[in-house]
Amino acid sequence: MLEGKAVIGETDMLQTMQQDAMDLASKALDVFDVTEAIEIARFIKKEFDRMHGPGWQCIVGTDFGSFVTHCCGCFIYFCLGNLAILLFRGSAAPEAHENQFSALQAAKA
Repeated sequence: MLEGKAVIGETDMLQTMQQDAMDLASKALDVFDVTEAIEIARFIKKEFDRMHGPGWQCIVGTDFGSFVTHCCGCFIYFCLGNLAILLFRGSAAPEAHENQFSALQAAKA
């Protein structure tokens, strides 16, 4: 495990979910080597899906950029040592929902 405390960069999660994310990251680092970013991400994602319902996405690494659409209250970006972790539940853009609804209405007509 990496020594030190998690440093939250950005989040809109409830405190309890933030703690779940950081606890899972710490647990993943007990199981996997810090160089196994994909395995760490898989572990966190699957456990968050189990704990908080499906649809979670997890990105782990030392150097990455991102631009994501997420559900309100379902985003956290934090670091443990040099390892950055981005965890969020994806969300379709509002216009995508409108287009789906329009297509559904047209199909029913």
